[in-house]
Amino acid sequence: MPPLLTFVARLSDGLPLVANAAPDFSNGGGGGGVTQVHKGQAKDILRGLGGTASASAKMSIDTTNNLVFHYLVRDALCYLTLTERSYPKRLAFLYLEEVADAFLESLAQDHGDHGWRDAVATTARPYAYIKFDLVIQRKRKDFVDPTSRQNATKLNADLADIQSIMRRNIDEVLNRGEKLEHVSTVSNNLVAESKKFKWGAKKLTWQAMVNQYGPMAAAGLFVVFVLYMKFFW
Repeated sequence: MPPLLTFVARLSDGLPLVANAAPDFSNGGGGGGVTQVHKGQAKDILRGLGGTASASAKMSIDTTNNLVFHYLVRDALCYLTLTERSYPKRLAFLYLEEVADAFLESLAQDHGDHGWRDAVATTARPYAYIKFDLVIQRKRKDFVDPTSRQNATKLNADLADIQSIMRRNIDEVLNRGEKLEHVSTVSNNLVAESKKFKWGAKKLTWQAMVNQYGPMAAAGLFVVFVLYMKFFW
């Protein structure tokens, strides 16, 4: 199954700019176990990210009916999709990357490289960029079959580390009062602590080398100084 739901939203307040649903869902069917509840959850996730400068760039969120939300944050915009749990996580984020590239290209064509940010920031009407739905439809069709040669090539060419992407449960994110901002802060703190640990390890290694070889180096310099004073002074 391809990505079942796709949203592009403004990060500052979660305003949806464009949305796309797989045909069986948009026609009211139960395709892939998707329900109106999932659509509501998607909007709640987007609103929960609103205005959080520390929002994780990528995250996966498990929900009901063996489905998973994946979102990507780029250039003050959030790209969110819903897939079956069996759908490759790496391919889901590649899909979001391609949607993001196409959406930003479309914005630049309509408003200029420097004007599109203002256009998005001042947009007041939900789904103001609904014309982009056709592009998402084409992208979604490209990602229908994870085993296709085209998608296999994409997976082989992608070097992104998906192991570091946080994974949460929809109940934790929405129903238990845990805000995405807090989750993102925890993620960023872990990254910061990891950098501090690496720097501390390098510092300790350098100090150990100084302690080990410092006395020998000092003794060598002293011998050279004595010889210089004896023969050349």
